[in-house]
Amino acid sequence: MRTEEWEAGALRRHVGRLDQVAGVRLVTLGDGGERGVRVLEFRTGTGFDFELVVDRCMDVGRCALRGRSLAWESPTGWLAPERYEPQGSGWLRSFGGGLLTTCGLDHIGAPDEGIGLHGRASNLPARLVGYGTRADADGGLTLWAEGEVTQAAVFGERLTLRRRVEARVGSSSLRIDDVVVNEGFAPAEQMLLYHVNAGFPLLDEGAELLVPARRVRALRDHHGTDGYTTMVGPQPGWEEQVFGHDNAAEADGRVPVALVNRARGYGLYQRYRRDQLPYHWTWRMLGEGTYVLGIEPSTNRVESRAQARERGELTLLEPGEERRFELELGALDGEAEIDAFAARVAALVG
Repeated sequence: MRTEEWEAGALRRHVGRLDQVAGVRLVTLGDGGERGVRVLEFRTGTGFDFELVVDRCMDVGRCALRGRSLAWESPTGWLAPERYEPQGSGWLRSFGGGLLTTCGLDHIGAPDEGIGLHGRASNLPARLVGYGTRADADGGLTLWAEGEVTQAAVFGERLTLRRRVEARVGSSSLRIDDVVVNEGFAPAEQMLLYHVNAGFPLLDEGAELLVPARRVRALRDHHGTDGYTTMVGPQPGWEEQVFGHDNAAEADGRVPVALVNRARGYGLYQRYRRDQLPYHWTWRMLGEGTYVLGIEPSTNRVESRAQARERGELTLLEPGEERRFELELGALDGEAEIDAFAARVAALVG
């Protein structure tokens, strides 16, 4: 459809109800370990479809462009929150993957100081504030959902994540606006990492990471950085690799990163604000069965909490204080969009 045909007035002339071409619908999963988990299904009308897993931090689960997956999914599925194993690396037993898994709200990285791998956020259910379709001032339509996730303990922290997700009808992208607020009466430590997971068929041999890195380092020195932006097919016995980036931003302060597959003619991109998320990681896990590329902006380096405190990276939210975060995720559709995005990234690193 032409751009003007996605406007509210034009759509009303063509369809009996918007759901014929686009919409957002609440469903409940009904079987196995996923039983009872609420999911919001978004369809933007362009073939860009995704799910918000309401009972898992309103994270983004499945995501595809015209039936071709953009996201990786793990064998655990979208387990109900009560199945979370918080000790040590138990997080891996409920890590469903999907397009986005939220890590935090007070810890990211390896188990540390009694907090399990990547924190608690992704296994906490949201209170669904609302969802629906909004008519915009310019005549367009926006699909939206809002929820609140609370991480709290008696004698402990009381952190709330307020999340709003929007997707324009006729677009192939989504926007996440997060606010983390300390609703307790004592200062609270805060960390956040957006674990964005690309999978097959987008991720495959020859797929390329586009990242405007001024500097890059391997978290494990023996891996090195040669050729890490070019993907290989699934490998037996693969040892996971992590690379840290110091990324350049565009004029609006946002950093563009993408995984593109030129042979298949599509890609996955992210844009985030460097002042909010100054660190960026690539998790290169190209093993058999676990075949995934994580592209992950974060508030902190992923070393220990003690190191973060010493470096002054561990945010301390005072009572009532809040921090805001913005993340855009979307599809690159066709050679022209891939080339244009690649040119933007190249311009930032000269």
